[in-house]
Amino acid sequence: MPKGTNQKFKLYRLAQIMLEQTDDGHYITMPEIMEALGRYEITADRRSIYQDLRDLEELGIEVEGEPAGRGYHYHVVSRPFELPELKLLVDAIQSSRFITEKKTNALIRKLEKLVSRHEAMRLQRQVYVSGRIKTMNESIYYAVDTIHNAIAGNRQIRFQYYQWNVKKEMVLRRDGAWYHVSPWGLSWDSENYYLVGYDAEAGDIRHYRVDKMLHIRMTDEPREGRERFRKLDMAEYARKSFGMFGGKEEHVKLLVDNSLAGVIIDRFGKSVMMVPADEGHFTAHVTVMVSSQFLGWIFSLGEQVKILGPKSVAEQMKKEGERLLRQYGGARQI
Repeated sequence: MPKGTNQKFKLYRLAQIMLEQTDDGHYITMPEIMEALGRYEITADRRSIYQDLRDLEELGIEVEGEPAGRGYHYHVVSRPFELPELKLLVDAIQSSRFITEKKTNALIRKLEKLVSRHEAMRLQRQVYVSGRIKTMNESIYYAVDTIHNAIAGNRQIRFQYYQWNVKKEMVLRRDGAWYHVSPWGLSWDSENYYLVGYDAEAGDIRHYRVDKMLHIRMTDEPREGRERFRKLDMAEYARKSFGMFGGKEEHVKLLVDNSLAGVIIDRFGKSVMMVPADEGHFTAHVTVMVSSQFLGWIFSLGEQVKILGPKSVAEQMKKEGERLLRQYGGARQI
């Protein structure tokens, strides 16, 4: 049999054929393998293909042959990711606000290459990205990479920070002044990515939305705030900050209806202190950054949750209620 013009790519093309066309539910016969290789101008006899299929195992591609009629059919039996795992990754990508719609589609197309074309169609049916609120900052991926490199290299970063105005225009905060921050970690909260770092000028730990950071650069200055972050539990910090809004840290005591036990555990974890108060209520002791977001969360739970202390936080809630009453109490009916 004369050899084809692309024989040196034979093993590569065989791997491509098996990975693209087969999975646990889809098989390919030896004549179909030979035909597929022929489309790449590669010729081979059965005996050489049998050896090539065994060689694929050295590349981490395990192929299994099973009797089918008078012959055998073959399929790939193991991959780095199972289809359910990839579906989880697709769901995470498409639900992430900090990933743009363009990048979302590009990442999912790359994930589709990790399964056969048959299973890729099942991944495509998971994609419902259009219309979702996504960041418009395409440079976020490079910003995240720069932050990770700065953390690994123990260096500070500088960047500009923006917000939107009523004309839907990007406006630089601090009149365009540069922020100089020592990065110590990244936190994913409320579908957004946040940098958590030490601001030496403020002498405090601060966090910033990564998709609102512009022109981020790593500097030659070593990071500061090591002692502050040595004592900081990043997961605990995110849990205390509702919507990553800052505020004064307080130990708050709540009176909670028993029906909301799951809500409290979901928010603060199973380690939260919950003490029975009466047959229908318990008290929860939580540490939070008291902000308008936290008070709004308490409001959303209605009369089933009450702040017992400290008195200053209960007073803040009372003032917030009075403000809402003033804002809506005299509103005209439309």
